[in-house]
Amino acid sequence: MAIRHQLIHHPPSALWAVLEQPEQYGKWVVGTHDSRLLEGRWPEVGSSIEYTLRLGPKDFQGRTTVRRLVRPEVLELEVYSGFLGTARIAFDIRPWGDKTLVLLDEHPLQGIGGTLHNVALDAVLQIRHRTMLKRLAEAVDADVEGGQPAG
Repeated sequence: MAIRHQLIHHPPSALWAVLEQPEQYGKWVVGTHDSRLLEGRWPEVGSSIEYTLRLGPKDFQGRTTVRRLVRPEVLELEVYSGFLGTARIAFDIRPWGDKTLVLLDEHPLQGIGGTLHNVALDAVLQIRHRTMLKRLAEAVDADVEGGQPAG
């Protein structure tokens, strides 16, 4: 299990403004591009988005479905990444004064990721999460300022 945290210098409502935009997903999730709504009303339970997943020179299609939503504290996603299998990604969102503390928890559920899950994979996920949470914070900053996120 890989858990990481990030302090975002805006209130939870600013974070939710970004999380609620399916087209933003590809801007802050490491490895994803061209995210778009697939079905439902994002981020309601059962809604999903699709995106292109880039691993080196190869592109794969991925899908993320909302499995649990307890607004404004919890967003849990199930990520389908083709041959890589599925993973659970959970956001624990906490007000922290006038800021937001985000805890990100990810672990494989099925497929090759679940089969090969070990301490080394968790170390790789920690590196990925550091970048992903930094990009998410930048996307919130940009959204608040009315601009585009860096990256």
